[in-house]
Amino acid sequence: MSDSVIALLHGPDQPGLVAKTAGWIHQRGGNVLHADQHLDRDENIFFQRVEWQPSADVEIEDEMGSFRSLVEGELGMSLCLNRSDRRPRIALMVTKEDHCFHDLALRHRAGELDADLIGVLSNHDTLGGVSASYGLPFVHIPVTKETKKEAEAHQLEWLTEQKIDLLILARYMQVLSPGFLEEVECPVINIHHSFLPSFAGARPYHQAHKRGVKLIGATAHYVTQDLDEGPIIEQDVARVSHRHGTKELIERGRDLEKLVLAAAVRRHLQHRVLVYGNKTVVFD
Repeated sequence: MSDSVIALLHGPDQPGLVAKTAGWIHQRGGNVLHADQHLDRDENIFFQRVEWQPSADVEIEDEMGSFRSLVEGELGMSLCLNRSDRRPRIALMVTKEDHCFHDLALRHRAGELDADLIGVLSNHDTLGGVSASYGLPFVHIPVTKETKKEAEAHQLEWLTEQKIDLLILARYMQVLSPGFLEEVECPVINIHHSFLPSFAGARPYHQAHKRGVKLIGATAHYVTQDLDEGPIIEQDVARVSHRHGTKELIERGRDLEKLVLAAAVRRHLQHRVLVYGNKTVVFD
């Protein structure tokens, strides 16, 4: 299949937006592969994801430039453009827990992720051996309260050198500083082991058990400077009862964490997530 263009656009609603984008693609000899749209009626904002194959006699970069002129110029909307033949470079950050790490590494090995997994950053050396078993470079940078600023500088240096396009916190148990988040040049996705906004922060399963909840959950979200309050990409829950202790909640929660994080990463890599304010529109 020929390379395709993937566009995520949003802006104030106006008549004929779907017809204008589809008509533009058709007039230039393109073939629409996927189109999905959403209208936020409360804010009157239109959102769309459209993927198409340009005509064989059109350069893909020229196609993207012309489409940008249509959307940003004529339609006055915001636009993010991507190419299907560009494989993002991703990296994992881990601490000691390995369930999300193993899940993503195996999915990558199986070809489920449309990306190149470049390596693993960790503040502990616990997962160095298993990283090597997957053939993944492992970078151990210890982090303490006293060395956090210096350690994050080394982490940022490695991420920049490796040209990382997406950083995944696969149960990385350190809070990234505002300075790190300002300087990192890529989106950061985190998996939080609760159904946010409930039980934010540390030890959420212990909080859930103490509260006697009947549902536990997991949340994958983009990381912002507000702890556990970034735009949510994916969530799921499992039913529990008074018969489940903290250990059982953790075991059930780990299964949720793997599935939720993998779904969020996959949707991001497929360019199906549009961030708007502190929310997301996740297209089918």
